Parts: sequence; C-alpha cells; structure tokens
Amino acid sequence: MKITYSAPGKIILSGEHSVVYGKPAFVTAVNLRLTVTLQDRKPNIKDKKIHEAVMKIEEIIVKYLQKKTQLKRKPFSYEYKSDIPLGRGMGSSAAFCVATVAAVLHFYTGQEHDKQVINALAYQGEKYFHGMPSGVDVSASCFGGLIFYRKEFEFLKNISALNFKIPKKIQDHLVLIDSGQTIENTGQMVSHVGKRYNENPKLMETVLYNIEKITKRMVVSIVKEDVKMFADTLSQNQTELEHLGIVSKETKKILESLVPFGTGKVTGAGGISEGSGLILFYVKNRVGWEDYAVKRKLTLLPFEQDFKGVTHI
Repeated sequence: MKITYSAPGKIILSGEHSVVYGKPAFVTAVNLRLTVTLQDRKPNIKDKKIHEAVMKIEEIIVKYLQKKTQLKRKPFSYEYKSDIPLGRGMGSSAAFCVATVAAVLHFYTGQEHDKQVINALAYQGEKYFHGMPSGVDVSASCFGGLIFYRKEFEFLKNISALNFKIPKKIQDHLVLIDSGQTIENTGQMVSHVGKRYNENPKLMETVLYNIEKITKRMVVSIVKEDVKMFADTLSQNQTELEHLGIVSKETKKILESLVPFGTGKVTGAGGISEGSGLILFYVKNRVGWEDYAVKRKLTLLPFEQDFKGVTHI
C-alpha cells in the first residue's frame, strides 16, 4: 500500500505577532507544497528529528482512533519532498503536520478523512514544534485559501475560511523576496516582542491596535479590489512591524532600496540578527525591476494562492 498527501505553505498577509495578543491575523495558503508518501514496510530512518516528529504524530492519531476501535500500531516508511523553504515563516512545520496526519489517518483506516478532523489532529502535532502555536498555520495548510483568524482564549479560536480570493490585478504584482534565513526561531521572536511589550505596554498596545486596523483594511482592499489601498496597507504594516522590533537592519536596507519599484513588508515571525525571512512585495513599477533584481542577486519566489489545502494524490 502506498499513500501520498500534499499540503501547502502559507503567508501571513497581516497580523504576525499581534495575533498572540488577541488581534486578528489574515493569512493565505500559497502554492508551494510539501508532499509525504507512506508505505507499509519498516522505515529507513535517515533523520532522527523527522522520525521523532512522525512517531509523535502517529501516537496522536492512534490515540484518537483507539477511542473508536481497537487498533495496533504498525510499521510504515515515509518519504518527504518539499518546495517550502525552511526558516522563512512559510509554515513548513504546519504543512508537515497536516500532510503527515492526513497520510497516517488514511494508512490506518484505508480512507480519506474530513479536513476538520485533520486540522484538529495536526494542531496537536504542531505543538511538538512550537509549544503553543496559534493554529493559523495549520488551518491555512489544511483548508487552503484565505483565513481570518483570531484567538479569544486558548479554548476559543475563531477560524474563518473566507469565500473570496486575492484578485488577479493584485496577485499579478506580488512577489516573495528572501531577505535571508532568520537566526532566531519563532519562539525566540515571540519572546523578544513579549519583552518589548513588558518594557513599554502603552506603546506596544498602540502598535498592536494599529496592526489590527491595518489587517481589517487589507481585507476590505481585497474585497473591493482596491489596488492602492492594498499597497498602502503593506507599507503601513511594515512600519508597525519595525515598531515591534522584528525587522533586521539588513532587511530594512533591502526594503529601502526597493522603494522605486513598490512597497512591501516582512511576513512571518521576522528576525533581528541577520535575515528576517520573506518579504511580501507589491511591484508597482516594473520598469527596470527584473534587471535590478538580477543585479542585486535577489532571491525571488512566486506568489500564487492555493485553494485546495491538503490533497490526496
């Protein structure tokens, strides 16, 4: 028996870090995917960390299924392939959890499962990587499309899968620019913002409030297909992220150099020592853009929304 599932990465359009403080996050799944193939034979362990993660997910699923029927664990091999760059805030660990959960569920039951079930179990698996994740990365990877997310309490999370998409006249101008891998991981960046919050809560509350307004305005810009409003929200967003202290000097220099061509923002947890991960950039002026990108040796990734979510191949 051979089972293959694929799950997409994600981009935070607006709301990174503020989502930890009860503000909304606006996220889209993107068509860079991770694929896992399972077969019913003994595993060939090449990476101990990956093996431990797979075994943890299997344990979660077996416990879930044992509530409904008697079940014994059985061996399987696994193989992963991924287009999602690591350490860039694109939800590679969430895609790993979603695809693995879907595949292991199918392996044990012989059938596909509802995405709500996959989402809930993948969230438990994501805790292996991030301790207490928001859940938005897993939801975007599982369901695909645009997600509007807000965590009111740990036991109350509002996850809305939106029934519209970024219009072509906006999407065609978007590109992802790699500012460099972050030295800090997500947990360290969350702690960094938390420290700044404790040092100056009044200022940080203002920043978080501004990000919430920008997030909502971005949603409106997409619904109205308002190109100028969308580009403005990127610029405003970047300003507030700099106030949060999650953008490195090197990344600021990259964005400053790109002003003649458009506007952008860091997407994801950010980074302060070297790179800050990916930049979501709106190319307003294409004259000389491609030549400049080549001259500066910018690493570009295509921006393409994904609407399928986790998929059985």
